[in-house]
Amino acid sequence: MQKTRPGPAVRRSAPLSWDEVRRRNSVERIKFEKQPYDLLEDLPQLVEREYEEIAEDDVLRLQWWGLYHDKPKVGEFMMRVKIPGGEVNAAQLRAIGEISRNFGQDSGEITTRQDIQIHYVRLPAIPEIFQRLANRGLTTAGACGDILRNITGCPVSGIDREELFDTRPTLNHLAGYFYGNRDYSDLPRKHKWTISACPFQCNGPEIHDVGLIGTFQDHSPGFAIVVGGGLSTFPRIARSLGVFVRPNETLDVLKAILDIWSNDLNYRKSRIKARFKFMVEDHGPDAIRQKLEEYLGRTLTSLRELPQPKERNNHMGVHPQRQDGLSYVGFPVFPGLLSGRQMVRISELVEQLGQSVRFTRDQNLIVTGIEDENVDEAIAGMEEIGLSLKVHGIHGHSIGCTGNPHCNFAVGDTKPRLKKLVEHLESRFGDAVSDLRIHLDGCPHACGQHWVGDIGIQGTTVRIDGQKSPAYDVFLRGGLGADASIGRPVGRRIPTGELDAQVEALMRAYLEGRGPGQSFQSYCSERSDEELVNILQEGSN
Repeated sequence: MQKTRPGPAVRRSAPLSWDEVRRRNSVERIKFEKQPYDLLEDLPQLVEREYEEIAEDDVLRLQWWGLYHDKPKVGEFMMRVKIPGGEVNAAQLRAIGEISRNFGQDSGEITTRQDIQIHYVRLPAIPEIFQRLANRGLTTAGACGDILRNITGCPVSGIDREELFDTRPTLNHLAGYFYGNRDYSDLPRKHKWTISACPFQCNGPEIHDVGLIGTFQDHSPGFAIVVGGGLSTFPRIARSLGVFVRPNETLDVLKAILDIWSNDLNYRKSRIKARFKFMVEDHGPDAIRQKLEEYLGRTLTSLRELPQPKERNNHMGVHPQRQDGLSYVGFPVFPGLLSGRQMVRISELVEQLGQSVRFTRDQNLIVTGIEDENVDEAIAGMEEIGLSLKVHGIHGHSIGCTGNPHCNFAVGDTKPRLKKLVEHLESRFGDAVSDLRIHLDGCPHACGQHWVGDIGIQGTTVRIDGQKSPAYDVFLRGGLGADASIGRPVGRRIPTGELDAQVEALMRAYLEGRGPGQSFQSYCSERSDEELVNILQEGSN
């Protein structure tokens, strides 16, 4: 069953004090003792030390600069580049690729927040890396830590013919205000926004702390707002705030949301309860709206109808742009891995044939601004780089978190295990499973969003003959879109050697037993846990 969140925040007879918060929450103490952004001033001295001499408090503060320990903790870091809306030009992509080649062992991966991560980075290289990024208008500031994370959006905003209106001006305005803003660099925990007017809502507003969904009301463009979404250990689907906000109102409204949440010490005393979704759940969207209006000193426009997404679409393949004579092409980057060498070569292709690269929530990329007569040449060039359109559709839909060998939380393989499973299903069922979405995580943090995949998979362990061995839990009934819901764990501790066969049995049962046009999510929802477990276990018999 879905985990129950750890009770509502306790309301005290006397208000919490900052002293008590810092006593109970060590991260709040560390942030108070030295503002993490101030660590940049100490960076020249910090990088000259041996890794073992750096205080753990400073290692934590490095998260605000986009740096996390790689596994094992021996002085190598993952570095995350923060890319608003996932859009980079050729020069920016080349800079990231060259940094990867020079300082990151040619590593690279696309994240579900439309960022790029590089591994194997050592601290002595950081000053030069930061300077190279700054020269191209890029930063790692705020890519991690208790801060507003990268603002995501539809990867084809401004160019897709079906988009209601271009949301990039709003997204970039917000990024310009909040990124690097010290006033909003000490939030209770990480905070995630997404903004788009994509009719397919491909950016997943349902699983964000705040989602701005483009719509029209009284012939004016603006946004419906959903709040309180999020995954990790206590997943929640966002709920409508019931307001319509015009683009010129978004900054004030979103600042107010951050202020209301950040100033309530009930959401700082415990790291477990520090996410905004718990505040929404404690009070409800109506009360959050009331707090917001009181804070702003005005009544917000009521939303008449929450926009519903059309069918699923991740913008892969060739599409004509709204700009005549131009097309964009979406390339699967399965399983989200993109080397520095590939980034450099893609930047060269974009300089010659395109305009920009957009990274997607599904860990893919899109090349934009290709003249129609050059589309075939661009596709052939990308295939030479290692990104082909001649792959099974499931490659563009499936997501795997970082996992082994880099993540300190992962208990098993993720990307290699996902690749093996996908190739197995492709060989067994062909095009019949081309639209299937498999999301695989190595731990409960849900960076790979296993709660909302058609099939969600989370790494765990099982004892076989007294020895601890890799295993996986299987989550079903989850999904985004019109039937957004959080998946439930059904298959438990399936040994890695049995995973392919059990998922194969489940897919075979679905393909043979589904009703006309019935989705996989619907098929699973019609069956009990016991029925689904029996189907899975048939694969191991």
